[in-house]
Amino acid sequence: MTTTIETRDTRTAVLDDAHVGDIKGALGTIRLDDHGERRGMSAKLKTLLAIVGPGLIVMVGDNDAGAFATYGQAGQNYGTHLMWTLLLLVPVLYVNQEMVLRLGAVTGVGHARLILERFGKFWGAFSVIDLFILNALTLVTEFIGITLASGYLGLPKAASVVLAAAIIIASAFTGSFRRFERIAVALCAGSLLLIPIYFLVHPRTSQMAHDFVVPNMPGGSGQLSTVMLLIIGIVGTTVAPWQLFFQQSYVIDKRITPRFMKYEKADLAIGIVVVVVGGAALMGASAAAFAGTGAFGNFTDAAGLAHGIQAHAGKVAGVLFAIALLDASIIGAFAVSLSTAYAIGDVFGIKHSLHRGVEGAKGFYAVYAALVLVAAVIVLIPGSPLGLLTMGVQALAGVLLPSASVYLLMLCNDREVLGPWVNGRRTNAFTSLVVGVLVALSLILTASVVYPDISAGQIFDILGASGVIGILMAGFKLWRHRGQVAAPIDRTGRDDWRMPHLDTLTRPVFTRGHRIGMAVLRSYLLVATVLVVFRLVQLAVSGSAG
Repeated sequence: MTTTIETRDTRTAVLDDAHVGDIKGALGTIRLDDHGERRGMSAKLKTLLAIVGPGLIVMVGDNDAGAFATYGQAGQNYGTHLMWTLLLLVPVLYVNQEMVLRLGAVTGVGHARLILERFGKFWGAFSVIDLFILNALTLVTEFIGITLASGYLGLPKAASVVLAAAIIIASAFTGSFRRFERIAVALCAGSLLLIPIYFLVHPRTSQMAHDFVVPNMPGGSGQLSTVMLLIIGIVGTTVAPWQLFFQQSYVIDKRITPRFMKYEKADLAIGIVVVVVGGAALMGASAAAFAGTGAFGNFTDAAGLAHGIQAHAGKVAGVLFAIALLDASIIGAFAVSLSTAYAIGDVFGIKHSLHRGVEGAKGFYAVYAALVLVAAVIVLIPGSPLGLLTMGVQALAGVLLPSASVYLLMLCNDREVLGPWVNGRRTNAFTSLVVGVLVALSLILTASVVYPDISAGQIFDILGASGVIGILMAGFKLWRHRGQVAAPIDRTGRDDWRMPHLDTLTRPVFTRGHRIGMAVLRSYLLVATVLVVFRLVQLAVSGSAG
């Protein structure tokens, strides 16, 4: 068998030839000529172990320093009453990440490059620039987590940050995809430390089970706006834009093809289970540790969580929490840095693979290392507005997430790109609903940054207006397409179908409705980003956030 991807064109759509070859995962190898038709449970388990990685890493990377703070704040301030948000996010996580892993396996081209090719230079440039800025800020929050964990453990701040940065950079600079993935999977295993912490703190399991399935808005009407913003924070830290770019590119770099789609979906499902269990354990442990204390309802930061857990369950529990926070911050830094380096490699056509050594992909590794070093330096600068940077990450992520989901949905309905792998009607209906909810939450978050005293009534006004607009848009779409029957999707032979070379694809033709929608989205993103940045600068000048 040749080393080129089988497509309808003799040329491959893959941008880096290092993305073609044997799958060399942390836990096994699959040869290029393996058609994924292994029989027996033992053979299937070996295949799954070789594939495991992209879904697990992207999900565990999602339980990073920001997630520790957000879930911990929910537990410390409101007990387990917001546990139900984790359950609601499960289908959102699966549908979004399943679409990007499908794009990666079928196209062999990264998310940023597909946006550039299918939607034009503006959106391609916008997707990379906003990802670069947001990821740089997110990396700073990961190093904030490292300083908080090391501070609790009594380690010197500067030495801890420098050592962590060295580990993060050196792990990617080995020139071996397998070695990097083994380090990343080991860190994923470290996230399971949250389970013994859960048992040491011993929250009420029956109460957690109840709150996991029964929605509740704690705090009463006076705190409704605060609770709503925290829920938006949970959504923002669990469904982040960098995840889309990371998983698609990592699937490509691991050389996964459509033949192994079911195994990669299983990998994603495993990752979601790990992230939900970890989030529930963290929220439950924080709730139990602070219940009935003076600190209940007064969240400070992740270090405060460690001290509260220690006071409740002993030094061992506190140390385990700090180690888990350190582990989460490092794996989050891995994933966020890689997503940016992959995206820039895609857009500029430079070599971008962990299979290559530094000499074979200098630009890729330079971007990765520069991001890590800049974030580390910012955290070490005396007087850096770390609290403001954390706020900025949450706000900008909330603003940009709906646009990322819109790109994703449109790409997954592009038959030139996905052929027999395009979305079905149910996936489109659910994803459209998710996008609508994300837009509403984004509007609320943007308004809350610009107007910090936003009231519960104003939040409900935004939700109500968003709901009415959504219903009107759905009704208009149904009216326009009344009597039309969608062309059937022929999924025959899809396991061997790959996207042709980008040059051979027919440029998409957008309807007037699509163009209007994209113009509205562009305007909203521009205005919201400017307002949020202006507010953050205003806070920095006034010294209102440290």
